[in-house]
Amino acid sequence: MVTVNIHEAKTQLSKLVDQAVKGEAFIIAKAGKPLVKVAALDAPPAPQRLGFLAGEIAVPPRFRPHGRSRDCGPVREPAQKGAILTLEIVPWQA
Repeated sequence: MVTVNIHEAKTQLSKLVDQAVKGEAFIIAKAGKPLVKVAALDAPPAPQRLGFLAGEIAVPPRFRPHGRSRDCGPVREPAQKGAILTLEIVPWQA
């Protein structure tokens, strides 16, 4: 592991960080006394993507996205901008 003084670390920071990313950690020292160890971080976890529940949720065969539904009444017009909306969740019946 390479030890560099603080002045050298300031002037060569980009180069030292590139080396750390490749797995070559280094120590920054002041007056010969080690202060910090610089090493690459582990890769962050991959963000969850859309579709992670694919195959887990089924759309009922009677689902009607547009128009009038026998079970739910008429589809209402979209709310105006700034309107407060409430959502009523009712159990689905086959």
